[in-house]
Amino acid sequence: MTQPPALPRLLGPLALLPLATPALGLAFTRLLRRIARQKPSILARLGESQSARFLIDVTDGPVILLMEPGPRRITASRRGRAEPAHDAAIRGRLAAFLAMLHGSEDGDALFFSGDLTITGDMAAVLALRNALDDAELDLTEELAALSRPPFDRWLRRASSLVARQSGYVLSREEPRP
Repeated sequence: MTQPPALPRLLGPLALLPLATPALGLAFTRLLRRIARQKPSILARLGESQSARFLIDVTDGPVILLMEPGPRRITASRRGRAEPAHDAAIRGRLAAFLAMLHGSEDGDALFFSGDLTITGDMAAVLALRNALDDAELDLTEELAALSRPPFDRWLRRASSLVARQSGYVLSREEPRP
């Protein structure tokens, strides 16, 4: 993977606001529950790893996330606090996570290149990666589905603009013939 852009510094202070971190966790939980409802095969594909707790550490971001697939919950914690108990941890820059989620970079290649590091239950991480690959998620579309017109259209346009300006992969691109 080419060197991904750094997370804009503007986002750092926002997550440190007292209510921003819990609100971020609630927003991610709502997103996770919608995805689980719309694509139940994701959780089924996790198999025995449905009860695993995944620490998602976006190393260039102000928060860490604890994803618990079973209860369909994501908790956000401010960086610098003690890490919550987890079975597996995936660490890397936001650009690497987004590229893997949207299929523009292979998760194995990101791991072997060092763009993502994994500790803990490797079988659970592999199950999660396979489930996400099969689901072919599009984060922009998932977020747009949570909003109502005209905000859904605005979000899609804003996402496209941010992707062009930043280099982040914010949606799944269809292969060109």
